[in-house]
Amino acid sequence: MKKLVTLLFAIIAVVQLSIAQQSEIPSAQAGVQYGKKIDQTNAISVGKLENSFGKDSTFSGKIEGEVVQVCKKKGCFITLKRAGDAEPIMVRFTDYAYFMPQDIVGKTIVVEGRAKIKETSVEWQKHYAEDLGKSKEEIAKITKPKKDISIVADGVVVVK
Repeated sequence: MKKLVTLLFAIIAVVQLSIAQQSEIPSAQAGVQYGKKIDQTNAISVGKLENSFGKDSTFSGKIEGEVVQVCKKKGCFITLKRAGDAEPIMVRFTDYAYFMPQDIVGKTIVVEGRAKIKETSVEWQKHYAEDLGKSKEEIAKITKPKKDISIVADGVVVVK
C-alpha cells in the first residue's frame, strides 16, 4: 500500500512540474528576454542575413525579424518572416534551454546566435510541420529535402 501511495504522489508531482514549466514562459512583451541576455544593438535584418554568409555558409551575430510561427507543442522553435514567398527561417534554441510563448507570433524580435545554410531532410521537415499543427495533407506533400537557412539562438529579446 505504501508503494502505491508513493507512486501516486510521484506521478502527481511530475504532472505538476510539467504544467508549471509550461506556464513559466513569460508573455512576449517588448523588452522580455529569453535565454542569454542580449540587446538589439548591431542587429541585421533577415533580408540582409541572406547576403551575409561567409565562405563556409555561416553567420554569427544578431538578426532582427518578425515571428510568423511558433511550435504548437511547447514553443521549442519559431520561424522568421522572409521577403516574398520564401520559406520562413527556422530558429531553434541552444540546447533547448528555453522556449517561446504562443503570443510571440507577429512580434519583432532580435536573436543572437549562429545561422547557416543547411539541407533539411524530409523526415525533419515533416516533424517540424507536425509541430506547427499542419494538416496531414500538407505534411504528405513534403517529399524532397530542402536547402534553407537555420538559426540556433543563444538569446532572444522582444523588440516590439
